[in-house]
Amino acid sequence: MDLKSTFENLKDRAAEMAQAGVAQSKRLAEIAKLKTANMAEEDAIKKAYIEIGKLYYAEQGATPDGAFAAACEKITASKALIETNNERIAELKQPGDPEAEVEAETVEAEAEPVAEESTECTCSCGCGEETEDKQD
Repeated sequence: MDLKSTFENLKDRAAEMAQAGVAQSKRLAEIAKLKTANMAEEDAIKKAYIEIGKLYYAEQGATPDGAFAAACEKITASKALIETNNERIAELKQPGDPEAEVEAETVEAEAEPVAEESTECTCSCGCGEETEDKQD
């Protein structure tokens, strides 16, 4: 009966190892889930910081407090530069420029609803099937 007890020993060890593997997998899955949740929370914090900054600049940008003055000045300077660049772009654009036409077409295309593809018969027999799918 020594062979039988050895087999039982191996069977028990295999079961223990399988259970340990399952427990390890569950633990690692929970860690991954918690790390993902932490990343989502960090993203929410970053968005809140951005919103605080936008609100502060909107309310106090013209007369910022000491520590915020440099950052508000950078924003104001960048906005002025963007406006200057946009004015120059408007001056350089001429009617009929390909870029201006492409921008207009893009805006029009985004506004139009997309038509659904027809699945009607293309062979004019009225079968209701697409001819591409038919195998004659």
